[in-house]
Amino acid sequence: MSIRLIASIMALLCLSIWLAGCTAASGDRERCLTCHQGIEHASPAHPGCVSCHGGDPVARDKTEAHAGMRGESNPSAPSVWQDGCGRCHRYQLERVKSTIMQTNSGMIRNIQLTWEGEDGRSYSSSGGEQFDEKGRTLKLNPVVELDNLSGELYRKFCSRCHIGIANAESYGAAHSSGCAACHFPWNDTATYEGRDKTIKGKAGYSASHAMEPFPDIQVCARCHNRSGRIAFSYQGLNDGNNSLVPTSAGEGGPLMTSGARNLTRITPDVHFAAGMECIDCHTSRDLMGDGFAYQNMYQQTEVACEDCHGSGTETPRYREITRENDEALRESKSYKLPMQAGSRMIQTSKGRSYSNVFYREGVIWVQGKRSGKLHKSKVITGTPAHRIVGHERMECYSCHSRTVVQCYGCHTAYDKGRDGMDFIKGEETPGLFSESEDYRMLSPFPLALNQRGKISTVTPGCQTFVTVVEADGSLSKSGYVSRYKGKQQLRFAPFYSHNTGKKAVGCAECHGNPAYFGFGQHVVEKNSIRATLLCERSDHKPMDGFLAMNNGKVQAFSAITRENARPLNGAEVKRALSVNLCLPCHGRAEDPIYRKGLDYRALDDALHRRLLSVGDR
Repeated sequence: MSIRLIASIMALLCLSIWLAGCTAASGDRERCLTCHQGIEHASPAHPGCVSCHGGDPVARDKTEAHAGMRGESNPSAPSVWQDGCGRCHRYQLERVKSTIMQTNSGMIRNIQLTWEGEDGRSYSSSGGEQFDEKGRTLKLNPVVELDNLSGELYRKFCSRCHIGIANAESYGAAHSSGCAACHFPWNDTATYEGRDKTIKGKAGYSASHAMEPFPDIQVCARCHNRSGRIAFSYQGLNDGNNSLVPTSAGEGGPLMTSGARNLTRITPDVHFAAGMECIDCHTSRDLMGDGFAYQNMYQQTEVACEDCHGSGTETPRYREITRENDEALRESKSYKLPMQAGSRMIQTSKGRSYSNVFYREGVIWVQGKRSGKLHKSKVITGTPAHRIVGHERMECYSCHSRTVVQCYGCHTAYDKGRDGMDFIKGEETPGLFSESEDYRMLSPFPLALNQRGKISTVTPGCQTFVTVVEADGSLSKSGYVSRYKGKQQLRFAPFYSHNTGKKAVGCAECHGNPAYFGFGQHVVEKNSIRATLLCERSDHKPMDGFLAMNNGKVQAFSAITRENARPLNGAEVKRALSVNLCLPCHGRAEDPIYRKGLDYRALDDALHRRLLSVGDR
């Protein structure tokens, strides 16, 4: 028998073993497929069953076969992931353990700041020790120990969108836990749709047993559709006032999503319209972490608009692949166009390489990780519109956001006389939350200084009026506004809406509308700006703003959360409004006057006096 024939027989034998499942240690074939006929193989690299799921591969009885299975049907659940996915994927698992999507430490911390203030301790979903970005040991206390309204709110509301917990009950927001939360596809009703008749149509399972190495937009949208609604805004969807905003036909929106919300359509993000998905911009470190534990989402996120498009003065940075163990090489192996030695990889804001964004022959290309489609990135460095003096502090999305979701007047009630499910403890405990809102809008949106010292879009974060009903039915709090930084005040938070447009907000539109500076809906009366959307708890503070102007004096009455963030001050507001003196004649960014600081005294020179006098005739 020839060597070639022997090799062919061996190949066929290996293929038959792969199709049937791995062999057991005793040499007997796994019998899992005796019952689970037709179930999809997770991937070519995961052909067997027991290597991931555990159990007895040769038992004939279901109970015996399932004995010792890891995490019931999910070997990536945090309770077992060390012996499940972690056996082969230790590098990825150690990163996921510290990612903010697992710890949720930022969400818990910001709830504390909003509701009751910090207590000097750091919390996470399950506690434990991690390392911060400087390599120092960070002790995180389990959130079950946060025995107050903040802890209760997180455990009974926010924790559902936490990868440590599976959610098979929420229509449109169902997902698994652990690694499977992102890497296995779930449908709206959390039911299996595959060929395995033993679980077909049953709830609590992914739609398919086939693994998704690159999660699509809908995976992200199952969690990122509340609060800032970024997954909706990106796709051009809006849930309005929970369908209370009428459409052209007077009815709710055409699409249904979690929480019985109806969606209407708005203009999508320019990147979505081009066919880009979430993971085409966001790196694996954004999502799975980089091994360090961060206390806020913006600290873990490493991507920025300038990475691909440059800034007004600096072009995007790149680094050539020179090492055979470069992470961009490893991560791009499954892309349609894998990277190779010598590829010039664009760098993130943290100085790390993208695995799908590269520089070639004078052009920056973004490769779709799932689609393989190449998108040409326009570099804006040196263009007049991006070199306007005075705009150095502007975040790109402050001008290029089409909409920013703003939810005003969030009324939260906590009834101690009723039981609510504590999803971290896994049991119902006294205390049930309910909430309603007053008003929601998309544009115009306010601007303020963010944690980077840049002018950013902001959104209510969080504008909470708290009512607490005691067990005997009495009210211990009624529409209470919590204290923040020593003051009883509402809060706004820096925020990127993910609804970017190629065309920026117009100069006159922004500089001529005080709502963009934080005054909300208003009327201008001489040198005062008076609010018109007033809070029911105050007759002089607008609900949709955080600044007031009385006789030319600007005063802030709400806070901007995040470290070092703040509203624009009086000098900044007046300087921005003063640009309106120039815009009627100088309305284009190419105008030479915007290459240097504006000199408003020039209006008194002979030329301007003559022009102004002509305009008065």
